[in-house]
Amino acid sequence: MLHLFFPPLGPELATCFVSHIEGRSRSGDRRASSRTSKLRPSKWSSASLLAILPLLAMAFSGCGGAVTNSLAAGSLQVSPGDISFGSVSIGSSAIASVTLTNLGSSPVAVSALNVSSKAFAVVQGNLPLTLAAAGGTQTISIQFIPTAAGTATGQLTVTSDSVTNGTAIVRLSGTGISTAPTPPTLSSLTCSLAVAGPGTDPCTVSLSSAAPSGGVVVNLASSNPDVSVPASVTIAEGATNASFNATIANVSTAQRVTLTATAGGVTENFSVQVEVAAPTLAVSATAIAFGNVAVNTPTTQTLTLSSTGAAALTISSAAMTGTGFSLSGASFPITLNPGQSTTLTVQFNPSLAGGVTGQLSLASNSSSGASTPIALSGTGIPTLTALTCTTASFTGSGADSCSVALNASAASSGYAVNLSSNNAAVTVPSSVTVTSGTNTATFSATVSSVTSAQTATLSASVGGTPLTFGIQLNAVVPTLSVGASSLTFGSVSVNTATTQSVTLSSTGTGSVTISSATVSGSGFSISGATFPLTLGPNQTASLTVQFDPVIAGTATGQLTLTSNSSTGSATTISLSGTGIPVLTALTCTNSSMTGAGTDSCTVTLNAAAASGGFTVGLSSNNAAVTVPSSVTVASGSAVGSFTATVSSVSTTQNVTLSAIAGTVSKTFSLQLNAAVATLSINATSIAFGDVNLNTPSTQTITLTSSGALPVTISAITITGTGFSVSGVTTPLTLNSTQTATLSVVFNPATAGTATGQLTITSTSSTNSVAVINLSGTGQTAYQVNLTWVAPASSADPVAGYHIYRSPSGSSTYQLMGSVSSSQLAYTDTSNIVNGQAYDYIVESVDSSGNESAPSNTATVSVPAS
Repeated sequence: MLHLFFPPLGPELATCFVSHIEGRSRSGDRRASSRTSKLRPSKWSSASLLAILPLLAMAFSGCGGAVTNSLAAGSLQVSPGDISFGSVSIGSSAIASVTLTNLGSSPVAVSALNVSSKAFAVVQGNLPLTLAAAGGTQTISIQFIPTAAGTATGQLTVTSDSVTNGTAIVRLSGTGISTAPTPPTLSSLTCSLAVAGPGTDPCTVSLSSAAPSGGVVVNLASSNPDVSVPASVTIAEGATNASFNATIANVSTAQRVTLTATAGGVTENFSVQVEVAAPTLAVSATAIAFGNVAVNTPTTQTLTLSSTGAAALTISSAAMTGTGFSLSGASFPITLNPGQSTTLTVQFNPSLAGGVTGQLSLASNSSSGASTPIALSGTGIPTLTALTCTTASFTGSGADSCSVALNASAASSGYAVNLSSNNAAVTVPSSVTVTSGTNTATFSATVSSVTSAQTATLSASVGGTPLTFGIQLNAVVPTLSVGASSLTFGSVSVNTATTQSVTLSSTGTGSVTISSATVSGSGFSISGATFPLTLGPNQTASLTVQFDPVIAGTATGQLTLTSNSSTGSATTISLSGTGIPVLTALTCTNSSMTGAGTDSCTVTLNAAAASGGFTVGLSSNNAAVTVPSSVTVASGSAVGSFTATVSSVSTTQNVTLSAIAGTVSKTFSLQLNAAVATLSINATSIAFGDVNLNTPSTQTITLTSSGALPVTISAITITGTGFSVSGVTTPLTLNSTQTATLSVVFNPATAGTATGQLTITSTSSTNSVAVINLSGTGQTAYQVNLTWVAPASSADPVAGYHIYRSPSGSSTYQLMGSVSSSQLAYTDTSNIVNGQAYDYIVESVDSSGNESAPSNTATVSVPAS
């Protein structure tokens, strides 16, 4: 429809105004409104145009002035007009975008973005906002965060100074839905794959998800009385697994036992192999072949040593033979418990050409043999490392002295290197021989005169990729060319250096000399070349230009090269870049809060904000904690502050606060706690292992109040012969995060295995009666008493004696102690192993530390128990 407005006409007024033209499609939908005098045929049917033309003729008849185009002012278009977020889970969120477009020829200022419902929020759209003329656009983001089930509606109101659609409405809708948790199921039962008795095997039962309130009871059973397990184990509320110990009896033959765990109709089995205690060494390879290796180029392979038996394995030494082979990665002796492994690194670094063999021998107490050999082999081959000539550029004829180099001396028959030239103007021999015992050979390249600039490439090869050397043949005309006349670094983070390369090329037929390079402009610098720099014809050099802004804002500069180039003595390259600050941190005062309150938070930049400040967007993933949509770091400052408002919660929740600026985002985790008392204990069992009789051994247990309310420990009791506890007097109240330490002591009075239990009773919301299993074995401690006779006579006075010990049968002795010359006895109590035999020798020492020849060997066998 065409609307015409005719103001009253006076004697001097004869102007017509086209006020408003609206367009509709054939279906009747409204498409656009524009203040313009132009008609767009695509928006009208032919019938509509015929109806309008008479009106236009009537409207403009008798008007002598030009028609005014009302689109000279700003015109705002908002799309879409309706947004449906669909179904969204309660506690989750969904995002949609709204596009603002200026169709007019003047800027449009958006002054307000208002949402009518708390279920919706503007999460991206900083105000004030100005849309550029003639198509300027801006996208804003709307978030739907349902807090209850059901349909939610609202509207976004966009207020601007647009001459049309100054107050635009976008209708919003969405539906909140709730999801029910899936009950957990028993998912696994795991223990050690193989154990040797007597002892215990730690086992774990696991659920598919965290246990609900009250925990989950898992029933346990064993198929063999040699392996016993508790009747059940409880997986605590909120946990996904629980541990228990399978007690292993001593067996005379290897057996396989099946353990069973049952919960909620689901059964999981685990097969435990009970082994007879015997040490066994297994190696990952019986031979290591390095193949062809370049001389003086070390290469390595790894060898894994594993204890596959049921008793501790001791590897006492490793011996290596063969030139160029070496060993690293471990110090001997090494003791590996059953199931343990270690890795050795074997290196081959040939110094000469030719094949090399060797052997690595491992000495151990393995049941499979006292010595384990691993064969070693490799071949050293020389490598061509260089092809060089004295002169890389020639004008006219002459001879160029050249050489080839290997990385090692040639063998007795010498080493032939093939030569060639790709240009008949430069001739070389077909080959050159590196003589035996040397690693270089020289030859001469003959250069002929040429009538035009040419390049000759010399090649040297010994079967692999050839090495090349280029020789330029030309007339003397120095010319400098640069790869770019300007370098634009764009936006660069403050204090973050970025570089670009400029290639300097000698494109003439003579050498060009660049005498100096200077750079101007804050934050710009150069590297990569030393001046004066001379480039032969066709030679290039790379100059690195760096921009490292220290402040925000635009910087410009210039690189000036001074040379003898035929194109001019000064070559300039313009430089530009913009420094922008970077978001480096989002922090808050508290990382854990109980109840309602506020948390002071800050965002930090790596440099002060420029004029106008720096805006950082903010968001929270949980409606219980609200933050502003953004915070502005003021000009000249690197820190901006804001407040997070925390609401009370009935259950423990984790909240993530997010800050985003450009492509950089930072997060901060805030835990909201419900007020409950919880006692956490850092161990479910204590194994003391072997302890000498009447020798107390102590281990500690840490008790922690991990809930939001204080927890009270009302009683601590202990059972089992030889076990005692100290360190805490009950009743004891621990405030939130407070800890207390219990000292558990095992002091066996008789030899043999002892078990017990430590019971802790508290007001904890979970595991209020905690039981910790105790175990240990008492054993007899032995010592070795040595005596000897002083030398009958000595020209060098004896100042003292050194006492040495070795496992019986081994040649490796360890210094155990020293005594003065007046002492002729020594008691060894250091790490005496029951059932082990030891060899002892004594050497006399003078005042300078010089030792005599060793005494006779004394052997002692320690009883097994």
